[in-house]
Amino acid sequence: MTPSYISLHENGILDEIKNKLLEELGSCDLCPHKCKVNRNNDETGFCEIGRLAKVSNFFLHFGEEQELVGEGGSGTIFFSGCNLRCIFCQNYTLSHLGEGQIVTPQELAGMMLVLQNNGAENINFVTPTQVIAQIIEALPLAINKGLTLPLVYNCGGYENPEVLRLIKGIFDIYMPDIKYADDEIAAKFSCAPDYWEKVKTVIKEMYSQVGDLLIEEGIAKRGLLLRHLVLPQRLAGSFEILDFIKEEISLDTYVNIMEQYRPCYRAGEFKELSRRLTDREYEEVIEYAQKIGLYRGFPHPLT
Repeated sequence: MTPSYISLHENGILDEIKNKLLEELGSCDLCPHKCKVNRNNDETGFCEIGRLAKVSNFFLHFGEEQELVGEGGSGTIFFSGCNLRCIFCQNYTLSHLGEGQIVTPQELAGMMLVLQNNGAENINFVTPTQVIAQIIEALPLAINKGLTLPLVYNCGGYENPEVLRLIKGIFDIYMPDIKYADDEIAAKFSCAPDYWEKVKTVIKEMYSQVGDLLIEEGIAKRGLLLRHLVLPQRLAGSFEILDFIKEEISLDTYVNIMEQYRPCYRAGEFKELSRRLTDREYEEVIEYAQKIGLYRGFPHPLT
């Protein structure tokens, strides 16, 4: 399967999208915060990223979903900054503290090619929301030097739907988190007071573009791959999230229901987040997913 971004590049559409996104940096509204700062002049808003992207690291990642990893690994690029402020973030040195190096479009394109040349199954952009313009700026440079891998948009789910519509056809795999089903909880723990309403629209848009996850010979090629981290005391609203997926997306949705929550960064300041998840808190979410008919991406039956 040839990624659709190749034809967009050949037809000149990719350059049009790139130019539009770079123009938007001048009064940035690329995410729901819509800070309106002039990032082309290196002003920074909520994400604290200016004109150029910052990259913390890039490497072949073997800890992602097996359908992304395959034999070669997922070619992962970790970006600094974030448009969420999750107080329990496991990557807080990147998202909150800004660890990383500023990179030019040429350097970013070079990272994609190094990963491809080293056997990556895909290029996995981690936290791309705040640097989508910079990614698309680098992409034609990488294509001109032979990039052909599927592209993964690995995000926190707090997106501007208009931007997603603009970049339609560029990313083969959308991999958003669905963090919360309660806007008050989202505001308290991630500074996203409209998260639930926003993420529902976002997931619908992503699904309309790429559909259910297509896997060929064990490797994901195209489609929607959802992640959901179960939180202690049912804080995430997991049951409501799973109902939404069943009723408004698809019973064939690939859902990675994750159990690895641990109190990181500032989580210890909040009693309800100051402990790890119990086995039972995780099991009840898996059982509910099975009960309503979801079946892809999580243990089935629970082992």
